[in-house]
Formats: sequence, structure tokens, C-alpha cells
Amino acid sequence: MAWPDVAEVASRSLLVVPLGSTEQHGPHLPCTTDTDIAVALTDALAARRADVIVAPPLPYGSAGEHATFPGTLSIGGPAFEQVVIELVRSADAFAAVVLVSGHGGNAAPLARAVATLRSEGRRVLAWSPSTPGGDAHAGHTETSLVLALRPEAVDLDRATAGDTRPIGEILPLLRAGGVASVAPNGVLGDPREASVSAGSVLVRSLVDDLVDAVEAFA
Repeated sequence: MAWPDVAEVASRSLLVVPLGSTEQHGPHLPCTTDTDIAVALTDALAARRADVIVAPPLPYGSAGEHATFPGTLSIGGPAFEQVVIELVRSADAFAAVVLVSGHGGNAAPLARAVATLRSEGRRVLAWSPSTPGGDAHAGHTETSLVLALRPEAVDLDRATAGDTRPIGEILPLLRAGGVASVAPNGVLGDPREASVSAGSVLVRSLVDDLVDAVEAFA
């Protein structure tokens, strides 16, 4: 869209910004996984709501826990927080802003950014996918999602199990030493039984959750 086209609809539109990360996702998934998922979900939201304008994604986030793996490009929590704040401040032409984050490591700085923006009187919603019972990183859950969204990007021949303990059990270790300290292959979970069918069910559920959240907000 050119700016005159945006100007015609911005005041009655929701700007939806996919927030991702560029980070390792095991030996079998692309480093763009979190961004790819965020973009797919925002595109699905736009297909369900005529008042949505999807912004280009922010493909870098707070991913220091993956820093030891080549391919991880992290801007850190404080920088991510400030980028989100300035980005939303620049979007005052729109009725509201919805931030769809595909990376769990963005959660804390994103929450701080939203708190700042709301204190300034801006209408902003942050939403992240939630998959109760799923594994944490590059395991069955994310691998199934990517199989449903970008099957050509998945190499199941290279998929191996990593640390399969619950995330709550290993969180102190992750904070102290990063993902590599518990999973040298970068996987928190087991991707070997991932499937397109499981991913399709997850995608539909996540899209429904996102649509419901936006409807409640808007």
C-alpha cells in the first residue's frame, strides 16, 4: 500500500504487527520459524477481519538464550522493548495496534513495552500463541506447526529429540546457561512424531484464539 491508500482506511483499521525472532530451531527447522508462525497467524486474522492491515514483520527479538548457536541473531530485551514502543508510537494513524509475537523470549520485554504504551493512552494489544501440553522449542509442537505452514522448510530426517523435561523444571538451567546447556541440538522436546495433521489442528486453534482475542479487544 502507498501512503494515500493507508490514509483512507487507517483511522478505522487495526494495524497488526507480526513479531518474531531469528534463532536456531534445532537441526531440522529454519531460523525463521518464530517469524513464519507469527506472519501466518496474522495473515489468517486478516482473512477473517476486513478491518485488519498486516504490517511487515519484525524478524528480530530477544533470543539470548540461543546465542551459542550459529544463525541466532538477537537484539536483546531492552532493544526489543524500545523498538516496539517506538514502532507503536509511530502508528497513531490507526485505530489500534495488535502485536502478535511468535517467540516466547519476547514475552517480558513485550509486556513492559505494552505497559508503557498503555500508560501513554495508546490502544495496543499483545498476543502470543499458547499450546497447553505442547513442548517448548523445536519439538513436536513447533515442528507440526511448520509442517502445516511451510512443509518444504522442514527436514524430518534431521529431527532428533532434545531435552524433554517440562519447561518449568529446566527454566533455572536455561536462565543460567542457555538452551545449549541442556540441549546441545537446540531442541526442547521431541519432534520425531510431528505431523501435518497435528499442525493443521494447532493452526486452526491458534487462529481461533487470536480472532477471539482481537474481537474482545476491538
